[in-house]
Amino acid sequence: MTIEEFNRLDGEAAARLLGTCAEVEGWIAEVLASRPFESRDALLAQAESAARGWTPADVDAALANHPRIGERPEAAAIGAANAAHSATEQAGMSTAGGDVRQAIAEGNAAYEERFGRVFLIRAAGRTPEQILAALTARLDNDDTAEAAVVADELRQIALLRLEQAVAG
Repeated sequence: MTIEEFNRLDGEAAARLLGTCAEVEGWIAEVLASRPFESRDALLAQAESAARGWTPADVDAALANHPRIGERPEAAAIGAANAAHSATEQAGMSTAGGDVRQAIAEGNAAYEERFGRVFLIRAAGRTPEQILAALTARLDNDDTAEAAVVADELRQIALLRLEQAVAG
């Protein structure tokens, strides 16, 4: 869709589209309130600026729609649009060998035990080995540092999804 088409969407349709990028109500409302946008770049700049204000509660709410790295997303559990995004973003995991898949599964479990939430990383553009290395390294983070990393990864995912949804 073009920026002009995005600007013409009714509020409910635009909110649904933004919700597939990140299910953060305040962010969605802030982006919508800034319409119409003069350009795609203006939309992306506003979306990024608004995402910088995400609270830990915002991030936690958005994580409810993210599957574990290395697991096939279930549309029934996270919604068809989120499942499609996740499947595309995690396509690189199909090249992972059994040992890397096993290490990521074990790392996911350790991460959830350590931090009480799903491990989140912008998988698009990363190899399974890079994802595993990041997962392993992040297990050593303290809670505050990890919360900042998770918020940044979520922001990257949301902006990537929005860039893909609203083409130039």
